[in-house]
This record gives sequence, structure tokens and C-alpha cells, in this order.
Amino acid sequence: MSSSKVMNDFLSTNSHLKSLPSHLLQYIVDQDYEAYTPINHSVWRYVMKQNLNYLPKVIFGDYLNGLNEAGITIDKIPNLYGMNRILQKVGWAAVCVDGFIPPKAFMEFQAHRVLVIAADIRQINHIEYTPAPDILHEAAGHAPIIPNETYSEYLQLFGDIGSKAFLSSTDLELFESIRNLSILKEAPGVSKKLINKSQKEVESIQERAKKEDLSEMSMIRNLHWWTVEYGLIGTLKNPKIYGAGLLSSIGESVWCMSEEVKKINYNINACKVNFDITKPQPQLFVTPSFEYLIDVLNQFSNNMAYKRGGEYSIEQAINSKQISTCVYNNGLQISGKFTDLIKKKNIGIYIKTLGPTSLSYKNKEIKNHGSNFHKDGFGAPLGKIINYELSNLNLEKCKSSGFFKGSKISFKYETGLQLDGVICDFVLNENDEVLLISFVNCNVKYDNEFLFKNEWGQFDLVVSEKIISSFPGPADKSSFAEKKYDYKSQTIKINYSSKDEKIHSLYKKVEEIRIKKSKFSDLEQILRDLKLQDSEEWLLLLEICEISKLNDLTIYPEVKEYLSILSKNRTDLHKLIKDGLKLL
Repeated sequence: MSSSKVMNDFLSTNSHLKSLPSHLLQYIVDQDYEAYTPINHSVWRYVMKQNLNYLPKVIFGDYLNGLNEAGITIDKIPNLYGMNRILQKVGWAAVCVDGFIPPKAFMEFQAHRVLVIAADIRQINHIEYTPAPDILHEAAGHAPIIPNETYSEYLQLFGDIGSKAFLSSTDLELFESIRNLSILKEAPGVSKKLINKSQKEVESIQERAKKEDLSEMSMIRNLHWWTVEYGLIGTLKNPKIYGAGLLSSIGESVWCMSEEVKKINYNINACKVNFDITKPQPQLFVTPSFEYLIDVLNQFSNNMAYKRGGEYSIEQAINSKQISTCVYNNGLQISGKFTDLIKKKNIGIYIKTLGPTSLSYKNKEIKNHGSNFHKDGFGAPLGKIINYELSNLNLEKCKSSGFFKGSKISFKYETGLQLDGVICDFVLNENDEVLLISFVNCNVKYDNEFLFKNEWGQFDLVVSEKIISSFPGPADKSSFAEKKYDYKSQTIKINYSSKDEKIHSLYKKVEEIRIKKSKFSDLEQILRDLKLQDSEEWLLLLEICEISKLNDLTIYPEVKEYLSILSKNRTDLHKLIKDGLKLL
């Protein structure tokens, strides 16, 4: 079956997926359900059983009901085909991705009510916690809270606002560095030397970031971390868990409730509190309600470039060094790489882009004003023209002011900027209001410094005074060719040895015995073989122990004793084995 056929079949499982913009499809990968090993399923089962035992005591809401509404079972890693059909009932969908994806893409998925789920699952030696995104974190962490309508609203709103946040070049560096570290830490057989090198790289970028002003994306990433990932709800004395990072980590879900973890009332200042993804969190924020989360998020968004406008928003677009959009107060949108905000006496008088630039209105590219036409860049004045009112300028007002095709015009701005040229065209909106006036033989200058020369061709004047908004990316996605995001580090696929495959077969055999409740005698032979090998496959032994007790098998005391000895000899396994036996 072709990859496109697989993709189309998957997208058809949920109507929300059909509406995803095409540029997001590049991040979706096939779940490849058959690639999960029997150990993977046992890891899932162990964590979920521990969660069901502990989380109902500390979670906000009904955890088990949340799992059911999200289409998640205890015994098996969820298949996203089935999960999607059930999630559709609560207005959401889910897709598989390859580890961490770029922050803006992540936010866009969330804005479309689509959960991003890493296809892989943590290895057994990271069963309590992994810095890498995995299906346990996303499916068992995020999905159970989704049915709560207010929280669902918050998630979507967060995605919508977050997708409009500007990020810096340092943000992108840090993303790639953290992605690489998470890959190395989760992959088997990677040397400590290589992991330490990657860790130091992350720390170096983090230290450099501390010396820079926090970008919008940095701040909104912090808010996301302290709410969606590691959030508590209730009161400082009686908090409940709702954050996915806590719900999916059997280690941190217990740790976070201890007095060692400081509890702080959540407020907008959390946007300036950074975090370390590789370590348990020393403090957590407690919100009184999900409604309050929405209030804080809206409060934060009021200071973002897409709402704030003015010189701040232009500077955000420039600092991003990526294709961005600045919006004039008449609704005209300029999309390109902004390079300059020319100021005179600390007042902005002119903005410039370099390279392909597109002009749009209401997110649709204006005919004959695409990136091919404005291939070298674009310049636009700021401020008011002396003796002329530009707002709501229509053709009637143009005629009364002497603005005709062929008219020689001289405009002087209050900033001192001067424009001289001959009108050759007008661009109107649906209300016949003028968006652009095009000039030939045009010069634009300030204090005898040319900002545009007539030999450069046609000059298109934005008939407006100020920038009221800016946001990352183009206004019309079709204006620029879609570029595939190239990760600097790729996830490491595990190549299993023949020894690994033998262990997998034992897990599979034990699983079949548990499900079918037959061939119990085979368990005795498996136990003998494991003991002969001095095996430390504690999770497999735990599965045998569970089956033996439930079915009153004579080997139960023997396998339990073996586990107890293993627990004493391996201090790193003591808690895992103890917690597992406790649930039998």
C-alpha cells in the first residue's frame, strides 16, 4: 500500500483531520502499530495499571471515564485509527509524529483540535519518566482530560494564540538541541559521552537565552509547560493533577504531591519561569479553575504582537528572521522577511522586506501582487500624509482630491518623508475603498536620502497609516512554496538482536497465556529458563507472577520470591517491583 493511500485512509478516520492545512501534513507519520514489541505493550500495561491505582486519588475529574471517552484501554497501546473515531465524539482528533516537532507546528495542530502523539513508546529502563515525547505521555496524559469542555476550549485557544507567537533564532536552536538530547537519552546503546555532550549543548543554549529577552514563543512555551504539561488545579493545600506530564509519569505524579515540590498560585508571571525538561520539576503552579487559565492566557495575548501592533510588532517580525506578516490598519497584509524599521528621531517612518514578498487582504493574495511580482522586496511608509485623510479613502474621494490614473502626485508625510510620482493603478477592497495606489516615475525620500528610486520600477503605496498587528508566517499560505522542515537530528530506530527477539517471544507467549487463560504449564518452563539465565527481566517475571496468582498456580510463591531477591539485589528496580507486586 502506498504512503499516500495510508495517509488518506488515516485522515478519513476523523473529520477534523480533513480540515488540516497541507503544510502540517508533513509532520504526520504512520503509527506502524505492528512495530510495537510485546515489551512495549507490557510497559504500557504496567504504567497504566499504576496510573489507575494511584491517579484517581489525585487527578482532577474521572480518569477512567476520560480514558474510555478517548478510546484508550489498559492492556494495549492505543491504535490511532480506532482512537480517532472515538475522539471525534468529543470534537478532537489525534495524529502520530516523529518525536518533538517545531513549536509553531505543534501549536497549529492544537488550534485545529488535533492531539500530537509521538509514535514511539519509552524503553523499559525509562518506564517511570522519559524526557522524550512518547505515546504514553500524549495518549495517557493529554487525552483523558480532553472531554472536559472548558479545558478543551483552553487547549484550542492556546493553540490558536500560540501559533501567532514569534520565536527567535535561539528558540529554534534550543528546540533542535532538546530534540536531539531526548532522542539520544531514549535510544539504547548511546554512549554517556555523547549524551553528556548533547546535555552541555542544551545547557549552553539555555545560558545564552537567559541573556536575551524572552521571545513570545519562549513565554507561551513556559505557560504551556506549567499548565498543559505540569499543571495542578484546586488550592495550594489540596491540589489535583491535570497536566499531561504528571499524568503520564508514575514517578512524578507521586513526587509532585510531596511537600518537597513547592506549590505556587498560577498567574501570568509563570510566563517568565523557565523549566528543565530533563529533570523533575522543583515547583508547580496551581490554578483555581480552567476558566482562570483562559483568563490568564487572554491577558498574556493582549501584549503579543498580533494584538499590540505598532513598532513593537514590526520589531518582532524583524527579529524572527523568518517570513512574517505585518498588517496595516486598512487590512492590507505584507508578508515577507522584514529587515528594517527606519526611524527618524525615534519615530518609525518606513518598513522594508528583503526577497520575495506578498501583499494580501483578508488572508488572500492580491492579484498581481504576489511573491513573484515583489521578488526583491517591498517598502512601505508609516504615518499620516499632510493635508490628506487616508482612512476610508474611496474612488469618489480620490477624484475629489485629484487622484486619477496619470495624475502627478506629491505626498509629504508628517514624519518628513516625501513621495513624488505618477499614479498608474488602484487596488480596491470589496467596499471600493482604496488599499493601494501604484506609481511610476516615483521617488520616496527622507532628508535627501532615497528610500525608493524611480528606476527601480513601480512603487505600490499602502493607503494606510500604521501597523496594527504582526504574526509569523504568510497571510496567504499559498503565496510561498511549502518547504519541508528538515530536522537536524533524526529519531534512532532500534535494531533488535537475536537475543532481544528471544525475549520478545517470551513476552508474547506470556501475553497469550494471560489472554487465553490456557497453557499455564508453559509458564513453569519459562520461569525455569529465566532462573537458569539469572535473568533480570523483572517486568516479564511480574507478568508471570500476576497470571500465577490470578489463576492460583503452584509457581506463584516461587516467582514472587525470585522477584523479591531481584528487588534486593537491584536497588534501581526495587520500587518498580514493589509497586508491581502491590497491585497483584
